[in-house]
Amino acid sequence: MPIIVDETSRTFTLHTDNTTYQMRVDEPGYLLHLYYGTRTEGTMDYLVTYADRSGLCVCPHDVHDRTYSLDVLPQEFPFDGAGDMRAPLLRVRDAAGVYGCDLRYARHEVRSGKYALPGLPAVYDEGEGDGAETLSVTLSDPRLGLEVELLYGVMPHLDVICRAAIVRNAGEAALTIDRLQTACLDFTHGSFDVITFSGRHAMERRVDRHFVDHGSFHVGSRRGMSSGQYNPLMILCDRATTETSGRAWSMSFVWSGGFEAEVERCQYAQTRMQMGLADDRFSYPLAPGEELVAPEVIMSYSAHGLSALSQNLHRCIRTRVVRGTWRDRPRPVLLNSWEACYFDFTGDTLVDLAKKASELGIEMLVMDDGWFGKRNDDFRALGDWYVNEEKLGGTLAELVDRVNALGLKFGIWVEPEMVSEDSDLYRAHPDWALAIPGKDPVLGRDQLVLDFSRKEVRDNIYEQLCAVFDQANIEYVKWDCNRNIVDLYSATATDQGKVLYDYTRGLYELLERLVQRYPHILFEGCSAGGCRFDAGMLYYTPQIWTSDNTDAINRLAIQYGTSFGYPASTMGAHVSACPNEINWRTTPISARGTVALAGGGFGYELDLNDLPERACEHVKAQVALHREIEDVVREGRYFRLSGPADEVCAWEFVAEDGSKAVLGTVLLLIEGYGVARYVTPRGLTPGAFYRELTTGKVFAADALMDEGFPLPINAEPYMGRTYRFERL
Repeated sequence: MPIIVDETSRTFTLHTDNTTYQMRVDEPGYLLHLYYGTRTEGTMDYLVTYADRSGLCVCPHDVHDRTYSLDVLPQEFPFDGAGDMRAPLLRVRDAAGVYGCDLRYARHEVRSGKYALPGLPAVYDEGEGDGAETLSVTLSDPRLGLEVELLYGVMPHLDVICRAAIVRNAGEAALTIDRLQTACLDFTHGSFDVITFSGRHAMERRVDRHFVDHGSFHVGSRRGMSSGQYNPLMILCDRATTETSGRAWSMSFVWSGGFEAEVERCQYAQTRMQMGLADDRFSYPLAPGEELVAPEVIMSYSAHGLSALSQNLHRCIRTRVVRGTWRDRPRPVLLNSWEACYFDFTGDTLVDLAKKASELGIEMLVMDDGWFGKRNDDFRALGDWYVNEEKLGGTLAELVDRVNALGLKFGIWVEPEMVSEDSDLYRAHPDWALAIPGKDPVLGRDQLVLDFSRKEVRDNIYEQLCAVFDQANIEYVKWDCNRNIVDLYSATATDQGKVLYDYTRGLYELLERLVQRYPHILFEGCSAGGCRFDAGMLYYTPQIWTSDNTDAINRLAIQYGTSFGYPASTMGAHVSACPNEINWRTTPISARGTVALAGGGFGYELDLNDLPERACEHVKAQVALHREIEDVVREGRYFRLSGPADEVCAWEFVAEDGSKAVLGTVLLLIEGYGVARYVTPRGLTPGAFYRELTTGKVFAADALMDEGFPLPINAEPYMGRTYRFERL
C-alpha cells in the first residue's frame, strides 16, 4: 500500500516504487517531517535531535522543555506564531488584526485515488492501475477556529508525491491570510546546491546553480503570471550531484500566477525548501465558513542524478497533468503566419502560404495576430473578437474551407486576457480592465489586462470566442498573453488583496469551459513566448510556445533549461527564417531543424514562398523525419548528454522499452583542422546491438554508452544532426 499509518506512534509513511516520505505527530501534537528519500522501511524519527540550545530557542507554553523548540524541528507545515523563526508557509491575522496561530494535529483520513482540487489544475489518476492514494491530515487552532487540511497525493508508479492545502475558517469571526505556501521539505543536515531557472522574454529558463549557504535564497514572480524571469520549478541537490549520480529533490508549482520558491539554511545548519503563492499584493480575507486552497506542488526525488529526476517529472506532466484528446496524439506540423506576413495579410495571402505548405508536407496553417476587429497593428482592437471579413475577403468559414481543401488543418491566434484602449469592448466597459481610479494606467504593448476575477468579464470573452470557433473548422488555438499585471484594482472586489489569486482562478475557469466545449481543438499556451510555462497551464493547454526566440543556438539553452522540469511533448519548437528576427544570427537550416525536432510541437515560422528550392527540400526532409521520430520524442525518456555551454550540445530520447533512440547534436565550436568530438548515448539496453539508420552502422550498446561515437570533423558552423538508432 502506498500509504501506511501507524496509529500507535502516529506515524505516516508514503511509499512510491522507489521513494519513501515519512512524517509523525509528536507528543505536543505538531506534525514533524522525518524523511524523503530512497525507499526504505522502519521509522526514521531518530533523525530528529533534541538539545537545550539556549534561551533563544522558545518552546510552546504547555511543553516546558528547553530541549524542545519548533525553531529547530523539521516540520510539515510551519506557521507564524509557534516560535519557528524560519520562513513559514502560513501567516494569518484574526479579526482584530493580531498575527499568530497554533496549528496542531486534529485528525487524518486515507482515501483511495488521487485528490482533486475543484477549480484548480492538479495531477490526476486514471483508476486502480495507477495505485494512487490520498492522505488527508487536518491541523487546527481552536482559538481562531482555523483548520488547515494538508493533502498528500501519492502516485507510486511515477515516483511523485503531490501536496496541496486547504485553509478553512471554521470559527465565528473573520480571518485574513497574508501568506500561504503549499509545501516545504526540512532537512536536518546536509550540504546542498539549489537549481533555479531564470530568464527574460526571448531567453527563458536558463539554468542557475548556487551553493546553499547560511541565509535565504528565493526566486519568484510579482508579475501576476508565473513569468519568464523565474520559473516555478526548483531543485535541491547534493553538491556533487550530476546528471547521472547523486540525490536530488524537486518542487514544481501547478499554478500560473505569482509564486515564491525559497531555500533557507538556518543557524543550526538545517535547510528548508518551500514553494507556494507569492506574498506580493496578497491578503485574502476568509469569512466564517469560507476556505482558501493553496495550489498543488508536485514533488519528486531521485537517488540517481538529475536525468532520473527530470524523467519522473516528464512522465507525470505528460500523462497525468496534460489531459484530453491531444495528450497521447501526434501534434500536427504547422506553419504560423506571423513571421511570414505579420499584420499584412489577406485571405488570398494565407491560401498561398497553405498551398506551399501542402506541397512540403506541412499539416496545418495558423492565422496569427491581425484577423479580428480593426487590428492592423498592435495599438488597437484587443477585446473585439469578431472576424474582419473585409481583410480576409470573405467569411472565416470560407477561408478555412479553402485551406482544408488543400489538405491542411486550420488554427487561429487569440489574446483573450487583454484589451486595447482603442477597442469597442473598452469603450463600452472601461471598468472591466484592471486600472486604478485616478491614476494613469501603466501600458504594456499598448494594452491593458481584463479583470478575469469577474464572472461577467469572463462570460463576455467566452461568448465572443465561441462565436468565432463555431463559425468554422478551427482545430488549433494559440492562446497568448503579452503583458504583466501592474495596476491592481478590480472595480467590484471587496478586498484588492484577493484579486491576483481570483484572476488566475478565473483564467482557469474560462479555459476549462473552452476545453470542455471544444475537446477536438489543440490549445497552445503562449505568454510573450515562454513567459508562462508552468504545470498549471499545461493542465489546459497540452503544449506551450517555448520562446519567441527561435534562433537555433539560443534555443539550445532555452530548451535545455526547460527540459529539467517539462517534457518535450509540451514544447512548441519551430524553424524560422535567417537571419533570426530576434538576434540576427544566421544558422544553417540543418541546425534549426535539429533543434526544433526536439520539441513535440514542431513547425515553421517563415514565408515558405521565399525559400530557395534547396531549403524547401530540407523542409520536406525535416517533416518526414519528424513523422518517423515523433513517438520517441513525445513519449521517450529524455537525456541531457551535454549542454549549450559545451563544444557540442547533445540530447537523446530513448523509447521506454529501449527499442529505439533519437539523438540530436549541434556543434558549437568550429576549429581549423579540429579534433574529433564524441557523443556518448545513455539509456540503451545493455548487451544489445543498435543500428544507426542513416549510415547502417551497427554498434554495441555497452561500447556506445562507454566511449560514444565521433561527429564529422570537417563540419559547417553550427552543424546540426539527428541520429536514429534501432535495437536489433
